[in-house]
Amino acid sequence: MSTALTQNRGFAAVLWDYLTTVDHKKIGKLYLYAGGLFFLLGGLEALIIRIQLMKPANDFIQAGLYNEMITMHGTTMIFLAAMPILLGIMNAVMPLQIGARDVAFPFLNSLGFWLFLFGGIMLNVSWLTGGAPDAGWTSYTPLSTQSPGHGVDYYVLGLQISGAGTLMGGINFLVTIVNMRAPGMTYMRMPLFTWTTFVISILILFAFPALTVGLFLLMFDRMFGAAFFDVTLGGNGIIWQHLFWIFGHPEVYILILPAFGIFSEIFATFSKKRLFGYTAMVFATILIAFLGFMVWAHHMFTVGMGPVANSIFAVATMAIAVPTGIKIFNWLLTLWGGSITINSAMLWALAFIPSFTIGGMTGVMLATSVADYQYHDSYFVVAHFHYVIVGGVVFGILAGLHYWWPLIFRRVLNEKLGKLAFWTFFTGFHLTFFIQHFLGLMGMPRRYWVFLPDQGLDTGNLISTIGAFFMAFGAIVFLINAFYSWFKGEPSPRDPWGARTLEWAVESPTPHYNFKQLPLIRGLDPLWIEKTEGNGKMTPAEPLGDIHMPNGSIIPFIMSLGFFIAGFGFIYHNDNKLAYIALFGGMAIALGSMLVRSLKDDHGYHIHKEDLEREAD
Repeated sequence: MSTALTQNRGFAAVLWDYLTTVDHKKIGKLYLYAGGLFFLLGGLEALIIRIQLMKPANDFIQAGLYNEMITMHGTTMIFLAAMPILLGIMNAVMPLQIGARDVAFPFLNSLGFWLFLFGGIMLNVSWLTGGAPDAGWTSYTPLSTQSPGHGVDYYVLGLQISGAGTLMGGINFLVTIVNMRAPGMTYMRMPLFTWTTFVISILILFAFPALTVGLFLLMFDRMFGAAFFDVTLGGNGIIWQHLFWIFGHPEVYILILPAFGIFSEIFATFSKKRLFGYTAMVFATILIAFLGFMVWAHHMFTVGMGPVANSIFAVATMAIAVPTGIKIFNWLLTLWGGSITINSAMLWALAFIPSFTIGGMTGVMLATSVADYQYHDSYFVVAHFHYVIVGGVVFGILAGLHYWWPLIFRRVLNEKLGKLAFWTFFTGFHLTFFIQHFLGLMGMPRRYWVFLPDQGLDTGNLISTIGAFFMAFGAIVFLINAFYSWFKGEPSPRDPWGARTLEWAVESPTPHYNFKQLPLIRGLDPLWIEKTEGNGKMTPAEPLGDIHMPNGSIIPFIMSLGFFIAGFGFIYHNDNKLAYIALFGGMAIALGSMLVRSLKDDHGYHIHKEDLEREAD
């Protein structure tokens, strides 16, 4: 009996620890756990889509449910899976890479996570309350303004809450990198992963407000009878497309640039070479981000903007291929002449190069505005998009997880299972999406619920569905690997890969303050410099002294819960007067939490020098 009570107390203590934590390493894990769950959910939705399209005139699911599946698959994978998993890796790794003890605003970091999680839960509650969003992941008007039920309302409120959390994360990372780099770490000594985190934080800062504005306008149209997008009342439906894609195209680079940073770290580590053309890689990253804001309307070539606008956006889109090409060649030249180690992380990184290059090549084809009239809204676009997002972002996530797993979870993933997962997922990926280029060219439109017999689309769709099951098998093997390493794996050494960057210099397990003494950075690849020129340990930049640390707080959780409750009030306020209780009650909880935080004098606490010396002994 006493053992059971002790275990319960232990679980309760761990639960409370994670609910109140402001430690960037634990928040990184929370992002990975939540993003992983949403990734599995989005993958299940993708499988249902592919089963429906496995054969002509299939009736596996009905048309309305199919619309909900394609909407929720896209929305979940972009907003609730890929982005949070990357934010989790950034949280876990970036502060260590720059020699910081935490992010600049630990409280805000926690609040950003809980807002994301509650926004994602709200989006998926829609399945249980009469129907999920069904207007596509882009929610084009007038389809989204006229969609019956509350599905699109859940989309609007869920993404508003979740997007606020992401915006906080971007601001937090920006301030952290600008202000909290260790002594000696100039901008041109930062690892490429930190550079990409820095650049995408700027993108988040400028891109997400456009989505927020669009969602507010859509919310007012649907819930309060406004007419921003209603053409019959003087509105303009194309404005939604502009607002969405001013956010949506930079979002592609918000996802892909961290993956580029991950590959840069992996290629350098497992080639035993400094990254080739570091300076060119940094400026290529900045140029990609800048051009990413110049090209949003290439999604809109067929809406009637005119030949001049189409030509400008076509040329700007093709220009992005130049800095991206610089990166591809620099990675290849990093590999050239290196002492290459092939393991699971390196396999994902190597597979990325041809896969993403195909995605880039079809992107240039789509950028040709005249040809786009043929490609637009066909499966050719679906194939292109997935070659970029899966072949780039998902491969990057899986490479990064294999690489930094020992740092985050203190275990090394099993290599046999890792390679099995890689080869099945990689094979399934190309089976699924390569054939879709040809399906699109043969006239198969995207978002269609069924196709008919004798259209020549049967074999291609069957192959695509078989490939999707290969991908699902690979994802399951990765999951088994994660659990196997947790329960059966040996604890990882501090630096299992012979890495080059600062995050591998911390003790294992990483103490909650990261560094007893901030390290002195003597150049690019600081850990490698100490291994080759020093004693293998980072030189301290300061004497041992007291460390100031922030207190944990339950307020971010309660504040996010308040906005979550208020969201239901907004959605149902026209249907039921009781919804006003949720609306005002939820807002009272959220605003009350803000007030408590503002008035509370929280100075954190200090870890004293004597305690640190005792730990060292």
